Amino acid sequence: MTTSGTTSGEPPGGTRAVAVWSIGTLVYTVAVVHRTSLGVAGIDAAERFHIGASALSTFSILQVLVYAGMQIPVGLMVDRLGTKKVLSIGIVLFTAGQLGFALSHAYGPALAARAVLGCGDAMTFVSVLRLGSRWFPARRGPMIAQGAALFGVAGNLLSTVLLARLLHSAGWTPTFVGTALGGALVLVLVLAFMKDHPEGFEPAPPEHPGRGYVKRQIAAAWREPGTRLGMWTHFTTQFSGMVFLLLWGLPYLVEDQGLSRETAGTLLTVVVIANMVFGMLFGQIIGRHHGARMPLTLGVVGATAVMWAVVLAWPADHAPLWLLVLLCVVLGTCGPASMIGFDFARPANPPERFGTASGIVNIGGFTASMAALLAIGVLLDASDDYRVAWSSVFVLQALGLAQILRLRGPAARLERQRIAVSRVESVHVPAGT
Repeated sequence: MTTSGTTSGEPPGGTRAVAVWSIGTLVYTVAVVHRTSLGVAGIDAAERFHIGASALSTFSILQVLVYAGMQIPVGLMVDRLGTKKVLSIGIVLFTAGQLGFALSHAYGPALAARAVLGCGDAMTFVSVLRLGSRWFPARRGPMIAQGAALFGVAGNLLSTVLLARLLHSAGWTPTFVGTALGGALVLVLVLAFMKDHPEGFEPAPPEHPGRGYVKRQIAAAWREPGTRLGMWTHFTTQFSGMVFLLLWGLPYLVEDQGLSRETAGTLLTVVVIANMVFGMLFGQIIGRHHGARMPLTLGVVGATAVMWAVVLAWPADHAPLWLLVLLCVVLGTCGPASMIGFDFARPANPPERFGTASGIVNIGGFTASMAALLAIGVLLDASDDYRVAWSSVFVLQALGLAQILRLRGPAARLERQRIAVSRVESVHVPAGT
């Protein structure tokens, strides 16, 4: 039975779905270019604004703090307003933030610009996930999530390869103004061609807005063990690779490991390329074998911890280049593993609540990233030792792993029960429907 002109069943996907979703992922790509641009400009930013390690960390900490704090509000906005409106607002904000950062000559205005950028960036990924859930059938969920992340990695690749070269050839202001213009381009595409859902697949009318709706939406999503498992999966897997790319990877490789900026930039590119390869691989594996989600998650956490332990404990002053390359390859698994968190949350929440649940999941990794950024900056200022600073990774991993192990049983049991109920309902369909 259908109501309000809404077709029953799942959206069919197809060529038009790919075209619309591609616009959303292009927006996310541009947002990631803006987000990670500081990762290749950290040393330049320290010189431009005359700041130390802690103050440099504050740029990324504030940006990530705003991003994480916006996730639940953005999830609620996407569930109520739709993807097109929220993405449009996000583009305006992250473009304005990048433009302000390009023109700033003092620390205070530059800090405010990064906060605005973080606010706009926060509106992109959850919106793209919801767009995919509205245009593609549920079985495509793992591939859609990994595909969206893959476009984000492409934005990271642009930062590490193209932006780094532009920064040293064109200078600070032209480079950052040029990236801001990319936001204006994708805004035109969104306004002209994006649609929230296919014809005949309109979502159910939202509840009346108000404080009660917000509390119910958040509480219902949080009660699900799958949502919380997804959040802690995102927390535990994402931050190590993100912090390396977002800010501290280049200074660590240059100042502590003695590499040239060109070689360090190449290693950042290795992280990004590995991220792309493992993203496609993980999406294929999970799409075919849903039970692989937890082994992949635990495998990535274990491999990351082992690699950091080996690199930081290496007896010589500098680790050999092959070991640093291997570290970067392993860090490339962090992003794809964090996408598994959304797949834990998806079956636990109906489509009209998936934006809110995705926002909760997304808080995890960015909260951990913010904590790591702060810890590394403070420990580096206190000890002037990158080995001490990077050891903070193990504390966050231990916290997240304990929560994953605690929640995986209840989440798996509820998911199996829902699958069983869904199969029964699909067989016993009342006559006349």
